Amino acid sequence: MNLTFSPEEQAFREQLRRFLADALPSDISQRVRLGRHLRADDYLRWQNILSKQGWLASNWPKEFGGPGWGPVQRHIFDEECAAAHAPTVVPFGVNMVAPVIMKFGTVEQQQHYLPRILSNQDWWCQGYSEPGAGSDLAGLNTRAVRDGDHYIVNGQKTWTTLGQHANKLFCLVRTDPDAKKQAGISFLLIDMQIPGVTVRPIITLDGAHEVNEIFLDNVRVPVDNRVGEEGQGWTCAKFLLTHERTGIAGLGHAKQALRHLKSLASRIQHRGKPLMELPSFRQRVVKAELELMALEVTNLRVLAAARDGGVPGAESSLLKVRGSELRQELSELTRRALGPAALPFFPDFLHGDDSLDDERTQKASASAQYFNRRKLSIYGGANEIQKSIVAKTILNM
Repeated sequence: MNLTFSPEEQAFREQLRRFLADALPSDISQRVRLGRHLRADDYLRWQNILSKQGWLASNWPKEFGGPGWGPVQRHIFDEECAAAHAPTVVPFGVNMVAPVIMKFGTVEQQQHYLPRILSNQDWWCQGYSEPGAGSDLAGLNTRAVRDGDHYIVNGQKTWTTLGQHANKLFCLVRTDPDAKKQAGISFLLIDMQIPGVTVRPIITLDGAHEVNEIFLDNVRVPVDNRVGEEGQGWTCAKFLLTHERTGIAGLGHAKQALRHLKSLASRIQHRGKPLMELPSFRQRVVKAELELMALEVTNLRVLAAARDGGVPGAESSLLKVRGSELRQELSELTRRALGPAALPFFPDFLHGDDSLDDERTQKASASAQYFNRRKLSIYGGANEIQKSIVAKTILNM
């Protein structure tokens, strides 16, 4: 198994760097670099640039309009975008529901929805978690009752990321309350602009409106909007979560966060010396760097297996656990490096105009990012659940 990048892959990396230097709008990269909250227009401007280049759907095969990249090329793309401070592509359409439609959807669904995702006509959000069904996702209660050519959907979804911008919702619903929990679930595509859909904001600890709760009150959804057979929703859900968990590892973002932390710690003074020379602090930074290197090798092994025809399984859970824990540790160390300057965070300040200087903005955003990273070990399946998957599937415990 060869874990080194080939000359062709290195040339691809250089091509990406030139593209990012020329095409990434400086105001958007500045907002990402300073830790500011991105606006919907920031995401759409960047995604339209990628779409025009043919690189928006980096994980799609050519037959559906993607670039046909392999897993190593996608890894390089994610890494270089993070290093250039490009926004993360909103994953719900491109990286989550699209693969489900490709694998389980009808030809008509593929021909209708996939081009609209590529052109950014549709902004998707995820309807999985409920107030009583998070890590135990199979315990969801949102009901869909068949009424002729429609389902009548009633229920509530929560923690719906960026749902305030979305016009489409992919949603798990219970279509057979008498079946086993997993067997009675179906996967629906819901137009959020039809009557009965209500979106309410949830303001998080960092002062941001990033997540929402969605109420579905007698929403009529055509049966043609069901992906897969009735009762096949759990299969679709597991397939989708494998893609989501691998992405949560966020190796590119973790490497960029480590570079920022080391630069910060080399400038901040502690008793007349750079903070990085403080043994207790340096030890934690070095430990995080070593663990990140180990995780990157594991990720490259998974990519190499995928390149040779393998399919990631429980490895995605392993990447999710360690990747999320490392990103939390790096945000904690950044907050500690800034000391008292990182204690306050003011939503009005963070959402203010762009005239604030870089240093003040980065300090103000450190606590916001620290609080925001707490979610990484919960969403996409809590880390405790992922450890159980690894124990049962890989360790045979």
